[in-house]
Amino acid sequence: MAFPAAHRTKLHSTNPIERLNGEIKRRTEVVGIFPNEDSITRLIGAILLEANDEWAVQRSRYMTLETMAPLSDDPLVSLPVAAA
Repeated sequence: MAFPAAHRTKLHSTNPIERLNGEIKRRTEVVGIFPNEDSITRLIGAILLEANDEWAVQRSRYMTLETMAPLSDDPLVSLPVAAA
């Protein structure tokens, strides 16, 4: 309950993480057999980058950098401003 009130409604569920894991599983099963470890790392990295981009533009669903900045214990930490 130490988080800001705006964050509390978003912390009760692990649905976004479960959805991301499901998407990784779905896309890796399509490939089936990977030729090497680097290829699976590239695929999963691309999936994570895509998810990050989606989460960055969906301000109403997830916590933004602006709302997370005040939670930092280190006053020297500055988060980049998200594009509007």
